[in-house]
Amino acid sequence: MEENKAPENQSEDQTNPPSDAQANQNIDQNPEENQTESSALSDTPEFEAPHPFEEKARLDVRPVKHFYDAVKQEINRLVVGQDEMLELLVTAMLTGGHCLLEGLPGIAKTLTAKSLSKSIDVPFSRIQFTPDLMPTDVTGTSVFNLKSSEFNFKKGPIFSSIILIDEINRAPAKTQAALMEVMEEKQITYDGVTYPMVFPFFVIATQNPIEQEGTYALPEAQLDRFLFRIKMEYPSLNEEELILKRFERDFSMQQQGDVKAVVSSASLKEAQELIEQIYIKEELLKYIAAVVNNTRNNGDLHLGASPRASLAIMKCSKAFAALNGRDFVTPDDIKRVCIPILNHRVILSHEREMEGTTVEEVIKTILETVEVPR
Repeated sequence: MEENKAPENQSEDQTNPPSDAQANQNIDQNPEENQTESSALSDTPEFEAPHPFEEKARLDVRPVKHFYDAVKQEINRLVVGQDEMLELLVTAMLTGGHCLLEGLPGIAKTLTAKSLSKSIDVPFSRIQFTPDLMPTDVTGTSVFNLKSSEFNFKKGPIFSSIILIDEINRAPAKTQAALMEVMEEKQITYDGVTYPMVFPFFVIATQNPIEQEGTYALPEAQLDRFLFRIKMEYPSLNEEELILKRFERDFSMQQQGDVKAVVSSASLKEAQELIEQIYIKEELLKYIAAVVNNTRNNGDLHLGASPRASLAIMKCSKAFAALNGRDFVTPDDIKRVCIPILNHRVILSHEREMEGTTVEEVIKTILETVEVPR
């Protein structure tokens, strides 16, 4: 009987945990062992959440965020406010598109475009569109060389990396048409010879929504070449006060020289390649297609968006995801870019136009109507 009780008592001792006093005694007796255990715990890597959609290596999008933050910080040395416009400008550059800035005079359209060009180490040119401007004044023309007795092509101001076109609607249609090929295909064809543009190639055009006398409305085909139409608003009261304080002792705006090149074309290329790899699941691609298709079958719209709009939404939603530090697209990224991408690609019906409805209101209604994938 005693032999049978012995193992039972041993099992009880093994299962019962030691008291606090015994535990402290063991720690004091074996300090080296405890240090080894604590160091092993501290060396354990932190747990990383898996990719939300699939098991894959996470994409490091920090270079994209660094590019945007560096450019924004430099431009904010001179420009007050206009954060939304700046975000859209950088997004267009990161996706290889072009921007149309529309706003009243004096709200820093030209200043922001020039500051953006200064913050990036690339060539810059400015073209002032006027009614007497000819297409060859933009693209270039052949000049006779007396020494060689041949015509040589002299490149125009469009051969640059960042091109600011001031008041694009002041030039006639034939001059505006000179931009059609170069904006889409990034090349100029003259006298049967093709001249490619250098990287990057980014066009920023401005136009005034008022004073339409003597202007030429941009045709739909040319508007479709612009990735965004950015409608700029007046600054807020606080921003207006900051503008006055910043230039109180700088009437000649010498601060423009403070903006320096902080990023290069190589960093821009790296950011573009990263954005192409941003993950977007198939349900969100179907959501983009559904939104654009709704514009073509909507009673409030006379003309819907083209497939170029669908591609633009996909590209820009990827860019917005990267700017927010994510390697995957969310429905909010898509909604964020739809209005500036679609507001110049769709035309209101005559009934809605007479009622005073805006294109932006119709686009918001479409976004609320189309079911968002979960």
